[in-house]
Amino acid sequence: MDIFMNTLTAYLERNRERFLTELFEYLRIPSISSESAHKPDMARCAEWLREALLKAGADRAEIFPTGGNPIVYGEKVVAAEAPTVLVYGHYDVMPVDPIELWNTDPFEPTVKDGRIWGRGADDDKGQGFMHVKAFEALAATDTLRCNVKFMFEGEEEIGSGSLTTWCAEHKEMLTADIILVSDTSLLGMDTPSITCGLRGLAFVEIEATGPNRDLHSGLYGGAVVNPVNALCKMIGSLTDEEGRIALPGFYDDVREFSTAERAEINAAPFDEKAFASAIGIAEPRGEKGYTTMERKGIRPTLDVCGIWGGYTGEGAKTIIPSTAHAKVSMRLVANQDFKKVTEQFIAHIEQIAPQYGVTVKCTPLHGGYPYVAPTDSAAYRAAARAMEETFGRRPVPFYSGGSIPIISTFERVLGIKSILMGFGLDTDAIHSPNENYPLENFYRGIETIPLFYRYFAENDRK
Repeated sequence: MDIFMNTLTAYLERNRERFLTELFEYLRIPSISSESAHKPDMARCAEWLREALLKAGADRAEIFPTGGNPIVYGEKVVAAEAPTVLVYGHYDVMPVDPIELWNTDPFEPTVKDGRIWGRGADDDKGQGFMHVKAFEALAATDTLRCNVKFMFEGEEEIGSGSLTTWCAEHKEMLTADIILVSDTSLLGMDTPSITCGLRGLAFVEIEATGPNRDLHSGLYGGAVVNPVNALCKMIGSLTDEEGRIALPGFYDDVREFSTAERAEINAAPFDEKAFASAIGIAEPRGEKGYTTMERKGIRPTLDVCGIWGGYTGEGAKTIIPSTAHAKVSMRLVANQDFKKVTEQFIAHIEQIAPQYGVTVKCTPLHGGYPYVAPTDSAAYRAAARAMEETFGRRPVPFYSGGSIPIISTFERVLGIKSILMGFGLDTDAIHSPNENYPLENFYRGIETIPLFYRYFAENDRK
């Protein structure tokens, strides 16, 4: 082991428990961006993060107000000629409902069975905080060879509405050679991976309105159109029996991967039976002609994320509901434009809606473009070398089915590519009750990130 690793490893070992204690402080702040009651918690969390960056060694750290939640920015400049890495993360978390399904208090983190349990443990407080501690270790041991900038937002879980404008307004301040992000997952601890693609997102809410009030289903049944029935019929027609999406023009811009590219995607180890068993289903299903790995990463989807209307309480209430609602998510792939897809979706819903008895209104909620990163860049090579050193095997490129809409925005607004070096696992239950993050992954991330800086500073010459 060389001097760099000896020095760094010694520092990390001395401070392991403190790092965890500080992470727990961070996780205890209920920074739920989608719930207005937590607005004060968003401000408190931003201030906590600003202080954490200063304590870690940042020369400068400040909070920028926005029209929504504040953005935390920090930086340390080691040399004008050194490469600059811009670290992105988010401090907001998802709501905890249904709270009764949690085995622990979501905002009182605890360690059990080698995992950190709590909301945000993985997504993205745990992963984002790895970068703060890796930076601290480099700064404290005088081994930092890159300029580092930090940008943490509080609206990722609700579409990053304020960050796009903020980035455009502070483009010069955010100048960097690469954006480094840990908000994705590994294929497995024995199969390290680097995310090279993210699906985009188009999210729309549908409201179907019928009579001016809920009606007695006996007195009015058969004489009026039921909005719930109508909405279900419309939604059921959006996909066909082969799993393809039935929106006219939807596939026009979808990038078709070559046979060689598809072979590379499917070369990664993947156990379909284990995948199905982990989520309690008999077998995976999806678009005909594609593998599960392809369906999860390089093919578009359409899913109903929520549907409601009428009486849903205990027992029976015989009514024809006045309204019905559904939230529809479409995951998009390379070359698809979420704005165009949203327009296609709304036009199609309006076309297939009943011509009488029910009126339909579609409201776009949020969206984002897909993102694809090259595997031949200096940043990718640096990340691959770093992960190979700590995991003991070369990481594979991976196309994720998830969306981080702001990543494509960075490229369009700032002109900077991102490297997605995540350390989460599929078993971490992000966005669900009982979110967790393995201690091993938390510490492995803190060990790996400094190596990225090292190899990126060397421009991967070896």
